[in-house]
Amino acid sequence: MSGNDYVKFMTQEIVRYMDLPQEEKKKRKEEKKHQKTPISNQMFGVLPFALKFFFKRNKNKSS
Repeated sequence: MSGNDYVKFMTQEIVRYMDLPQEEKKKRKEEKKHQKTPISNQMFGVLPFALKFFFKRNKNKSS
């Protein structure tokens, strides 16, 4: 994707967002607030997930 394509895409997305009604923007914002990530990811990032995945994969290989 060239630079011009990227600028064109971003401009289209911004205009699309600006054309949304205020109620739709508020609705999206509320939905985003309700989507919670697991506490382990919030506190420590992706590291706990990576370790869990690694150990689970190794456990399945040894069986």
